[in-house]
Amino acid sequence: MPACCDEMFLYETNKVTRIQSGSYGTIKWFFHMIVFSYVSFALVCDKLYQRKESLISSVHTKVKGIAEVREEILENGKKEEGLSVFDPADYTFPLQGNSFFVMTNFLKTKGQVRGLCPEYPTRRTRCSSDRGCKKGWLDPQSKGIQTGRCVVYNQTIRTCEVSAWCPTEASEEPPRPALLNNAENFTVLIKNNIDFPGHNYTTRNILPDLNISCTFHKTQNPQCPIFRLGDIFRETGEDFSEVAIKGGIMGIEIYWDCNLDSWFHRCRPKYSFRRLDDKTTNESLYPGYNFRYAKYYQENNVEKRTLIKVFGIRFDILVFGDGGKFDIITLIVYIGSTLSYFGLATVFIDFLINTYSSTSCQSHIYPYCKCCQGCAVNEYYYKKKYETVVEPKSTLKYVSFVDEFHIRMVDKQLLGRSLQDVKGKEIPRPLMDFTDLSRLPLSLQDPPPIPGQPEAIQLLSEEATPGSSSSPSWCQCGNCLPSQLRKSQQCLEELCCRKKPGACITTSEPFRRLILSRRALQFLLLYQEPLLELDADATNNQLRHCAYRCYAIWRFGSKDLADFAILPSCCRWRIRKEFPKSEGQYSGFKSPY
Repeated sequence: MPACCDEMFLYETNKVTRIQSGSYGTIKWFFHMIVFSYVSFALVCDKLYQRKESLISSVHTKVKGIAEVREEILENGKKEEGLSVFDPADYTFPLQGNSFFVMTNFLKTKGQVRGLCPEYPTRRTRCSSDRGCKKGWLDPQSKGIQTGRCVVYNQTIRTCEVSAWCPTEASEEPPRPALLNNAENFTVLIKNNIDFPGHNYTTRNILPDLNISCTFHKTQNPQCPIFRLGDIFRETGEDFSEVAIKGGIMGIEIYWDCNLDSWFHRCRPKYSFRRLDDKTTNESLYPGYNFRYAKYYQENNVEKRTLIKVFGIRFDILVFGDGGKFDIITLIVYIGSTLSYFGLATVFIDFLINTYSSTSCQSHIYPYCKCCQGCAVNEYYYKKKYETVVEPKSTLKYVSFVDEFHIRMVDKQLLGRSLQDVKGKEIPRPLMDFTDLSRLPLSLQDPPPIPGQPEAIQLLSEEATPGSSSSPSWCQCGNCLPSQLRKSQQCLEELCCRKKPGACITTSEPFRRLILSRRALQFLLLYQEPLLELDADATNNQLRHCAYRCYAIWRFGSKDLADFAILPSCCRWRIRKEFPKSEGQYSGFKSPY
């Protein structure tokens, strides 16, 4: 099978570390129960197993009510009183969209004809002579076009003459109380049809058994579509009589939350109300809601009109909501999206392990601090779960001294400095992996020493060892030799096995048995490559490099660190002495990257 096909049928999975801990197990199940409770509650209460669709709506309204109005009418400069009866045709006006308007107050100017007349006196229109008026001047807020003459408005006031509908409208405050103050007793019938195209479902807010004499009440009759205007304002906490003077805007909200599943079908509207205009607006910003319209008629072959400034309440009907129906795809997507919530327990426990590990405590106070004892436990979990990887670089090197418990990491280019004197960054020594050593049979031992030969192995101690006369100045064990490399690379081999004077690691029993044992090294080479041919010429080279590798893994505890490990000069020359190179010239350390 081609290699590309082999890659196609591979399956990869994550490695899981299981921590047997009562406290962390309790935290995990606590988080899982919270997440499960929330997911189940949201699934049932919010019906997240349904496919939702917004509605399409149409609204029709019909207002009913009769009002008797005693009004003052300005006609030919004189005020007159009259009694009128208003029906829906008088106080309702058709509007575009889902809105209707009910008039509650008004000002009338009767008998207007086109002609010349003085404008209503204001700060802008008053004058004392013709100089104060400009012929042809038109102000957007004026009632007409000025003729350039200053004429008498009444016995004390003169204003600019205009060409307009005369007499001009007076700028007066609306009557208090409102002329149609009893409009709060008017009722409105709201017909609302909705459709959910995706679910193929249509309904309306008028029930088949509707009592046409009902009136909406929030608790006693919440499904009645007939609303008393005063009740609408009462629901919002507003005073209808006060709003009716200058008008306002009121919102009627119809919310449809439809469950279209056959086993729990329910689709009924909920009504709510709110005031939409700004009731805090001051007088200079035109509060309320008003507009003007005119009624035209003929009198003695002269076209006249009655100008009416209408104040009232505009009702905006806002219809929104959605309908849901069970959908297996929606349910699967919801379950899949909520599975990630169960990972919160893992995130929180990992945060505790990272935050309260022994790296943040001082190890020498563990016996006196319960907190730090907990940190030590977390450190154990941390080492089992996490592995630190440093980016490989050509300048990255690791150094280990036998008289230090940590490893030093050097991540910079050495410029003529001896590696023995470079401080580097201290990192903890990885746990030793004895896997390879455990595979060695116990019978693999070097032959016993020849009688009469002195035993070369010494006990490793901290006592100072006098340096040899040939030892470099940076050597602390007395067994190091100068480097054979060129001057620019000599600094890499100027490294001793110790930071302070003492016995050399090459005199220890583990060094002889693990690093210099010819039979053990041969076994390791054959263990890795059973068909390896150990010919006479290449044997020393293979054993020497295997010894280098064994020392690096032994002292640095990790194969990843061993790739960048620098062997001390004493160890390197002791291995070279045991497994020499025929040419006699050694290449030294080479970075794997």
